[in-house]
Amino acid sequence: MAVVKKFRIKKFKEGKSLISLKKISMRFTKNHQILDNISLDIPKGQVLGLLGPNGAGKSTLMNIISGLIKPNYGSLFIKGDNITDLPIHERAKKYKISVIPQYGGLFSSLTCEENLRAVSEIVIKNKQLRDFKIEKLISKFELDANRKIEAKYLSGGLKRRLVIAMALIGDPEILLMDEPLAALDPQTIEILQNIIVTLQSEFNLTIIITDHQARDLLAVCDKAIILSNAKIVAHGTPNELIQNENANKYYFGNKFRYR
Repeated sequence: MAVVKKFRIKKFKEGKSLISLKKISMRFTKNHQILDNISLDIPKGQVLGLLGPNGAGKSTLMNIISGLIKPNYGSLFIKGDNITDLPIHERAKKYKISVIPQYGGLFSSLTCEENLRAVSEIVIKNKQLRDFKIEKLISKFELDANRKIEAKYLSGGLKRRLVIAMALIGDPEILLMDEPLAALDPQTIEILQNIIVTLQSEFNLTIIITDHQARDLLAVCDKAIILSNAKIVAHGTPNELIQNENANKYYFGNKFRYR
C-alpha cells in the first residue's frame, strides 16, 4: 500500500480542543454497555480515526457527536459550549457539522447535479452562490461526465465522491465519515484517501473517520483510537498504535503490518 499521507500534524495550536467528550457512557439495554466513561479531546484540523471490533461503539460515538443519539451520562462540548442536549439540526447549523453515512446519503433517483442542488437550496440562500458552489464541487470531485446521471447508476466510488461533495456544500468545519472506504476496490480507496487528506489541508476540516480497513484508515489519520469492551484501550499516532500492546491485544493481533 502506498503511503498516502506525506505528513502528520505533530502539534496543534494552543488552546481549547474543538471537540471534547467528557465521561461519555451509553447503554442500550441493562446488560449492553456500548460506551463506558469515554473522555477524548479533538483539536481543530485533526483527522482522527476510530478503530475497533464490531460492536465496540465506533458508530455510537459518531452518532453522539452528530446528535443522532444522546448519551446516558456525560457531556459533549464543541468550541467550549456544552451541546449535549442540543438537537441534531441546531448543532449541525451552529457548529457546521456534516455527516457522511456508511450507506445512502443521496437521492438515488436524482442526478449528481440535482443531488447537489437539493442540498444547496437548503443551506445556501443566494442562487448565484449555489450555482458557483455546485460547479466548483462537480469540478473538484471530477463528476462533470456524470452530472446528468441518476445516482443509482453510479459506481460505488462515484457515489462516495458525490456524498462527500454534498456534505461540503454548506462549508462544514467538522466532518464525520462512517466507513467511507468499505467495499471499494484498491484504486478507488486510494482516490478517496487522497480526497480526505485534501479536505484537511485545503479546507482545514476536523475529520472523524471510522472504518474496518485499518491500514487504509491509518494512512490518512494524524491520530487514532481503538475502542474495545466499551473503553478506549489505545490512543496515538499510527506508528504509536502499532507498537502498543493493548492495540495488538484487542484489535490488530500479532500479525498486523501497517505498511
